Amino acid sequence: MSMLAYEEWQSPIGMITIVADNEKLYSFQYGSFKQNETELIQWCKKYQLPTSFIHQSPVIDEAIKQLTEYFNGERKQFSVDYVLHGTSFQKKVWHALSEIPYGKTCSYQDIARKIGTEKAVRAVGGANNKNPISIIIPCHRVIGKNGKMVGYGGGLDKKEYLLKLEELKG
Repeated sequence: MSMLAYEEWQSPIGMITIVADNEKLYSFQYGSFKQNETELIQWCKKYQLPTSFIHQSPVIDEAIKQLTEYFNGERKQFSVDYVLHGTSFQKKVWHALSEIPYGKTCSYQDIARKIGTEKAVRAVGGANNKNPISIIIPCHRVIGKNGKMVGYGGGLDKKEYLLKLEELKG
C-alpha cells in the first residue's frame, strides 16, 4: 500500500479534505484536515491504512477537477477511481446510492427496498451517514419518504445546495 495523501479543497459549500493514494480515492471530509485529523487517523487504523499523510496525489487532482466540473454544472457522473472501506451492508447501501441519477431523489425506504432489506430503513440511514465519499457517492440525493430534508453529514444546508444545483443544472 502506498502512502495516503490529503488536500484541503475550498468548494462552493465549504472546505473539503480529500484523501487518496496514487491510485484511488478513499475519503471526503467536510472541514479542514486539522478538524478531521483524529477521526481520519482512527478510520485509517480501523482499516489498516497508513496513518501518516503526504500532500500530493494525481487522484486528488483528478477528484478536484471532476468536483469543479460538477459544481460548474459540467459533470453529472464521476469517473475517479475509489475504494470503499466498510461493512458488506454499508457497501451494498453505497452501491445503491451510486445508482441514484443526477437530479433525482429517493427515500431511505427506497434504498432499503432496492437492496432487499425493506425493514432496515434506519440501518440504511446509518450507512448513508458513514458514506466516505459523499457527492461522488451521492448520499445527498436521499430524502425522507415524506419528501422532507433529513440528515446529511455535512449539514442540511449543504444537502439543499447540492440538490438545488442538480435541479438547476439538470
